[in-house]
Amino acid sequence: MARKKNKSASAAESSPPKNEEIVSDDDEEEEDEEEMVYLQVDTGDIIKLKQILDETVAGAFLEENGLKAEDSGGRSKNIGLSEDQTWNNIKLVIMTVACAFAMVAQFAPLPFPESRPVLGGCCAIYFALSGVLQLITTFLDIDCILITKVIKKDQITEASRKKNPHLLTHGLRIRTSLPRFSEYYTVIIEFQGLEDSPFVSKEWSVGQFFDVEGMFDEYGLEDEVEQLYRRFTAGKFDTPAKSKSGVQKKKIA
Repeated sequence: MARKKNKSASAAESSPPKNEEIVSDDDEEEEDEEEMVYLQVDTGDIIKLKQILDETVAGAFLEENGLKAEDSGGRSKNIGLSEDQTWNNIKLVIMTVACAFAMVAQFAPLPFPESRPVLGGCCAIYFALSGVLQLITTFLDIDCILITKVIKKDQITEASRKKNPHLLTHGLRIRTSLPRFSEYYTVIIEFQGLEDSPFVSKEWSVGQFFDVEGMFDEYGLEDEVEQLYRRFTAGKFDTPAKSKSGVQKKKIA
């Protein structure tokens, strides 16, 4: 992903100034110069491409590198939400128990064939728990890449709290989609655990964030996601033509 590197810092280490008492304006400007280092991605690898896009979208919500201040042009604020690990922990517990039964079947000091009932029971439990995990992934996670905790009061404005009160009672559910053989990447923001949750979504061509050499514009995608987040907190929800489960035409409410 794109990262900033201070060019003057390395230059100062290799060649110290001849006169430390005199510091010109040009030297101060050079200290502020920054070079962007971009991540290069094989855009033909759809799985890797979506992984990079998903990580950037999640990072825009969690890392302290996000929102621009209302009264300045710099990147001085951040979304800074906290991830809700509840479902991740549940899945870890299920798989840990399944692995424990697999280890019993493999290493239990029981002679064969007397151990057949134990082996059969352990195998049945392992496959049952694996099936539960697969059901969670298929029907609950679906295309979700991130679930956040409830937003804190100091992270949204008073106007947003009044217009969109669910922000203080429900976390956010972030969903993404990049269909096979498609160039369009979609991000959907909705409330976690709220039936018929209002939502906002936006679709971009991946070519907007990658050049012909596969260089990835991380900050460009983060800015787009942050604008989508602002629209969600402001209560400017989308109205789907049919259902929000897929990518359809929509209009701003």
